[in-house]
Amino acid sequence: MKPVFITMLFTCWSCIALSQSGFKKLVWADEFNYKGLPDTARWGYDKGDGCPDVCGWGNNELQYYTWNRKENAHVSGKNYTSARLVSKNKGDWKYGRIEVKAKLPKGKGIWPAIWMLPTNWEYGGWPHSGEIDIMENVGYMPDSVFGSVHTGAFNHLQGTQKTKGVLRKDLSSSFHVYAIEWTENAIHFFVDNEEYLVFKNTGVNAEEWPFDKSFHLLLNIAVGGNWGGKFGINDNIFPQKMMVDYVRVYQ
Repeated sequence: MKPVFITMLFTCWSCIALSQSGFKKLVWADEFNYKGLPDTARWGYDKGDGCPDVCGWGNNELQYYTWNRKENAHVSGKNYTSARLVSKNKGDWKYGRIEVKAKLPKGKGIWPAIWMLPTNWEYGGWPHSGEIDIMENVGYMPDSVFGSVHTGAFNHLQGTQKTKGVLRKDLSSSFHVYAIEWTENAIHFFVDNEEYLVFKNTGVNAEEWPFDKSFHLLLNIAVGGNWGGKFGINDNIFPQKMMVDYVRVYQ
């Protein structure tokens, strides 16, 4: 059994200052200042291995996503278990500042992510309705996090995705705040209020800018996959945790 944990940190940490944006009103949050399973009023789960629709969640990932378990356990047929929390139909937004304070897991083969998907897929299946990756990290690049967007015109299958990385030497030992500020004109990406990527609305069509619809948040740790497993998996690193101090959404 090689369990992978996604855990919430049950302590209160001092707030950081907001960046200078128009998003001041807190409209949704989870401070994780309670014990036990994540709040079902705010979070649901993506479950299993994605089969039969997109086995391996479309990325050839190796984990099985469990649910309603305080500690992950072995699932028959899978060597790795994890969790994929989703706010769909419990926290859905169009525009705002979405920020997550987290400490990342580490090790070759790990692929943690804080990201957003469309709630209703009104422009069609992936990538046409869009994807916003607030933070991604792969274990073989332990000092780098990436922000990205994927659309019909800009996506990694075509090599046209819009992405950029930022360096931090302490991703697995310290908490950092990963955030976007999303308006009708652009999506700005931040780590600790340092802006490092801007994706602008070209005004052409939904293939380039599908981000005028509601999106929801996902928190997960994947194992392996097309990107996370590019250089293999070190089984000696497990178990691993992504610790999340808070999630806050401002509009």
